Amino acid sequence: MARETRSDPYAELAAVGPYGVHPGHALITMVEPHPGHERAYNRWYEDDHYYAGAMAMPWMYAGRRWVATRDLRLLRYPARSAVAEPVTAGCYLSTYWITEGRYADHMKWTVGINKRLNRDGRVHQERTHVFTAFQDHEATVYRDGAVGPRDFHALDHPYQGLVLEVIDAEAPDRRAALLEWLCSRHLPGALAGSPAAMVTLFRPTPLPGDRMTYVKQVEAVDTRLTLLWFLQDDPRACWEAHFTGRDTTVAASGLGRVELVAPFIPTVPGTDLYVDLLR
Repeated sequence: MARETRSDPYAELAAVGPYGVHPGHALITMVEPHPGHERAYNRWYEDDHYYAGAMAMPWMYAGRRWVATRDLRLLRYPARSAVAEPVTAGCYLSTYWITEGRYADHMKWTVGINKRLNRDGRVHQERTHVFTAFQDHEATVYRDGAVGPRDFHALDHPYQGLVLEVIDAEAPDRRAALLEWLCSRHLPGALAGSPAAMVTLFRPTPLPGDRMTYVKQVEAVDTRLTLLWFLQDDPRACWEAHFTGRDTTVAASGLGRVELVAPFIPTVPGTDLYVDLLR
């Protein structure tokens, strides 16, 4: 028996609305599998959820998973973080791009499909969402100007590492000044001569009221900026030279405070590589 798919509206939906390639929005989610469930979590996410709960959705057009082994998590700072408690929480990071102007359409689908997946027993419960937020793209700063991959390539290009940085402005009315300082005055110099090809900057948006109950509401939506540094080298090879002391540098601007600087390396899809190095 053929299953009902209601296929007819798809042709109508494809003919209207934005359909560019700019990553106008992102889903950035850092998750901690519960001790003893690391391998089961990794297999569930890679074998099912990455596809059924993300990439198969309309307007989510690129994705990549990252992992922080124990030695990478020990590099994180500050010790007291408003994002992660303890600061080492969150072994896995997933990043996804969503087509600009399609956030509302995507959210309707994602709420519906996650309710269905949960109802059908296809959601791994032995995990904690440490930092999960849909975010709006604010800017991208490139090291090499017009040369090299663009931000819409970033999740497909074989970058060797990623640094997640979360900065809170001192007040909601100071976030615009913080963003301007980062993009115009600070990041161009920080990128020069570094292994980071680009930094994408986002601001978080509130999750819908009908979200799944195991995902907490997004905090600091009026003050926070999320930075993703895409690295051409393993972050361990460049950490001391390029990523220590970022909290001091931002504080000196008088515009904000760093709440997390966390390095990751890419997972290898279809494998359990690094699972044994998480604890």
